[in-house]
Amino acid sequence: MIVSASYRTDIPAFYARWFGARLAAGEAWVANPYGGRPTRVALTPGAVDGWVFWTRNPLPFRDALAAVAARGEPFVVQMTALGYPRALDRAVMAPERALAAMADLRRRYGPKAVVWRHDPIVVSSLTPPAWHRETFARHARALRGVVDEVVVSLLQVYAKSRRTLDARARDHGFTWRDPPEDEKRALLADLAGIAAEAGLRLSLCGQAALGAGLPGVGAAACVDAARLSAVAGRPIAARPKPHRSCGCAESRDIGAYDTCPHGCAYCYAVRDRDRARRRHGAHDPAAPFLARPDAPPTAPTPAPAQGRLL
Repeated sequence: MIVSASYRTDIPAFYARWFGARLAAGEAWVANPYGGRPTRVALTPGAVDGWVFWTRNPLPFRDALAAVAARGEPFVVQMTALGYPRALDRAVMAPERALAAMADLRRRYGPKAVVWRHDPIVVSSLTPPAWHRETFARHARALRGVVDEVVVSLLQVYAKSRRTLDARARDHGFTWRDPPEDEKRALLADLAGIAAEAGLRLSLCGQAALGAGLPGVGAAACVDAARLSAVAGRPIAARPKPHRSCGCAESRDIGAYDTCPHGCAYCYAVRDRDRARRRHGAHDPAAPFLARPDAPPTAPTPAPAQGRLL
C-alpha cells in the first residue's frame, strides 16, 4: 500500500507532530470527505510500501522523514515552489528557501526523492504568461541537478476556487482569467522547452488532452510506483488508479480537506480559509484523526487492517 500525506492538506508544513504520533501508533483514521464511515489506514512497518508527501514547506518535517527512512520505506516529496506574489500566496515560504529545501532533500535522500511542482498555473494581471516563462526558467536553472522532473498543471476553475480568486482579486486590485486552449498549449510548449534545457522532464498533471501532441510534455504520475521503486532499489507493486487521465498508482490518503492555513487563493482543497484556520487551531496532535469528523461516531468501529479505500 502506498500512503499519500496529503493532497488534501500540507501535513509536512503543519501536522508533523500528528504524523509522528500516527507513525508510532501504527494507524491513522481518516474521515470520509463524501460522508459515510471513517477509514482506518494501517501505518505499521510492513503495511506501507511507500509514501508520497505533498508540501510547500518540508522543513518542519525533517524528523518525520528521517523516521520513515529509518524504517526502510521509500518516499517521494512532491514540493510546490511557484514564487507567486503575496496577493495569491499569502503565507508560503519564499521561493529561494523552497529551492534550497529541495536541494537539501536531494542531498539527504537522493535524486529521485523530490519532485518540483509548478502548479497550478494561474494566469492573472500579476502572473501573465510571460511571468510564468521567466519565473519557471529561473527556478529550473536553480534546480538543475537537484530534481529530474517538474509537474505542471493549468488552473482548473471550480466554484470554490473561483469564489476565492474573485474575492482576492477585489481585495488586491488584480484580475485573473482562464485562457483559451491554444494559449495554454503555447505556454506548455514553452515551459517544456525551458525544462528540457535544464535537464528536467515536464509532466502535466491530470490534463492529458491539453498536452496531447506537444513535444516534451508527458502525463504525470504524482503517486509514482516506478519512482518509489527507484528510491527503494526494489520493485514497489501498485495497481494503477485511473483518474482524469492520470497515471497515478492506487494509494490511501490520510489528510483532511479544509485544514491547510496557507491561504493560497487558487487552492482546490480549501473552501473557506477561516474554517481551515479554525480547524488547524483546534487540531489535536494526539488524536487518531487529523481533523475531527463532522459527525464522528461515538467510538470508531474496528476495521480491517487495510481499511476501506476512499
